[in-house]
Amino acid sequence: MKTAAVAENAKHGDADWRIERRHKGAEHEIEGYADHVSVLPGGRFRLFVSTTTPGFSVQAFRMGWYGGAQARRVWRSGTYPGVRQGSARVDPASRTVSAPWRPSLTVSTEGWPEGSYLMMLTAASGAQRYVPMTVRSPSAAGRLVVLNGTTTWQAYNMWGGYDLYKGPSGGENDRASAVSFDRPYDGNGAGKFMQYEQPAIALAEKSGVPLAYATDNDLHSDPGLLKEARGLLSLGHDEYWSSAMRQRATRARDQGVNIAFLGANAVNRHIRFGATPLGANRLVVCYKDSGTDPVARTDPAESTQDWRLPPMPRPESDLIGIQYMCFPAEGAFTVSRPDFWLFRGTGVRAGTRFPGVVGPEADALNRGGPTPGTLEIVASSPISCGNRSAVAHASYYTNRQGAGVFATGTMRWVCAMRGPACGHGITEAGRRFVTQVSETLVRAMAEGPLGRAHPSQPNYKLTASGR
Repeated sequence: MKTAAVAENAKHGDADWRIERRHKGAEHEIEGYADHVSVLPGGRFRLFVSTTTPGFSVQAFRMGWYGGAQARRVWRSGTYPGVRQGSARVDPASRTVSAPWRPSLTVSTEGWPEGSYLMMLTAASGAQRYVPMTVRSPSAAGRLVVLNGTTTWQAYNMWGGYDLYKGPSGGENDRASAVSFDRPYDGNGAGKFMQYEQPAIALAEKSGVPLAYATDNDLHSDPGLLKEARGLLSLGHDEYWSSAMRQRATRARDQGVNIAFLGANAVNRHIRFGATPLGANRLVVCYKDSGTDPVARTDPAESTQDWRLPPMPRPESDLIGIQYMCFPAEGAFTVSRPDFWLFRGTGVRAGTRFPGVVGPEADALNRGGPTPGTLEIVASSPISCGNRSAVAHASYYTNRQGAGVFATGTMRWVCAMRGPACGHGITEAGRRFVTQVSETLVRAMAEGPLGRAHPSQPNYKLTASGR
């Protein structure tokens, strides 16, 4: 029987979903945001649009495979009058940027399939921007959950001059301590999605396995999101996790749900969610320093610094297997266990190298722990880490409940699915390897607990000892 993904991707795609360079337009020529990060099928959301032109229109593209077109247009609007809305508002205490605009239109998702969407805003001048939207799945039972890394998208969003990394000075001294979804994304509106997620979504949809869709915000807010799921796919850059997100992923793993981390630097920053005028869980709070977070003394478990740091250190290696180690990283993905089940049929040998696949951030074995006792290191990649040499790792482990957890250890894994178009010296051979491993992974995860068919072969103690 055909899965919903197979039936959906058999439909005609629309190759004009990409914003061409000639349609980039000026910085504020057109831009917008939605009042929901995700909606259930049939749900509605409002778009807040600002443009310097007389009018605009909207198209909704569902991302997938579609015979290589990689998107399908499911809806288009008529023309709406253009309004130049107000400038960014900055909270003086937290430096949180918001765009307190008036809504421009309400969009119904009636008839839209579950999935990741890009709303394309087109100004009367031809300038275009994206607004991401997820039509989330009511149930993940029997399916592989694709997790959009929305909190990380927002953490790096410089619209209005502030994100969680810097402010107008260009340094950390005036960065924000909280960032809001009540504003557009910078750049084309979907930079992080395009770089770290879209190629993996195309691959997963092409594979035809049963898929469900959710965002970081949904994992935080919905205790039952992973109930009876086959697996969870964390994509290329999923750095900012709340306590609830981590607890729910860990609980799912302990109930036999597989997890794959297709990036690096995942679950590194501890966050809290807060509310904005548009609703709950639309504010991402991250002081990055327990010394400045006001809850560090009153509720240390919710203090927002790196998960591995005091006042309550909980290194992410406990869930992932390995953890963030290096930026800027650059190197070749180097196979150390060619008989690892995901590598079978790829033609690799011990020492096979795939240039450029490791970077710009990388993970490695946490020698101080906590480390799952069944951890298997499957790739050990010599890299440059700034001005020093280091070794990055990819890993896999299974547990008593049968769950398997795979981590690529590199943030460039998803980009490498594009081959030489990714840059960084990635070759066609690298693209074939990453693609085949990923296809094998998603198909196996969708079958059920990986550990039943593919128990890990622990070797991390040998790796830790340098052997």
